Amino acid sequence: MKRIMFVCQKNSCRSQMAEGFARASNKGKNFEVVSAGLEASVVHPTAITVMAEIGIDISHHSSKLLSKFKPQDFDVVAFVCGSGKTLPPEWYMTEIFQQWMVEDPDDATLEKFREVRDEVREQVDLLLTFLMLKCQQSNAIDSQSIEEKIR
Repeated sequence: MKRIMFVCQKNSCRSQMAEGFARASNKGKNFEVVSAGLEASVVHPTAITVMAEIGIDISHHSSKLLSKFKPQDFDVVAFVCGSGKTLPPEWYMTEIFQQWMVEDPDDATLEKFREVRDEVREQVDLLLTFLMLKCQQSNAIDSQSIEEKIR
């Protein structure tokens, strides 16, 4: 099972939303999902509110520090921070690395949080769809290899 890490600056808004979307998605059931931040904070109350508006409860999430995790334990890293933020180098070496450049909504309006939520939802859906296709393709290749060996 592939493991996905969503990372942002404080693990308070964007990465928490991403984790929530991935866990709520039927596609996400095929993956282990975690989020963390370069710094630990608290889950932003407005992030909780805008996710609840669409039926996803992230109120039980907690902010986690990236340094508590090992990059080799993850297959996929999605870094949701915008420009100017960098991860420790070892996190760029996972099987799949994506940087989404999503604007930080901290200290923004409720409407901006909603825009960010919708952007994060789109990115998570694209990532999970890509991973599902990649897994299906890999399974098809494995099946072909087995059939060839049987012949």
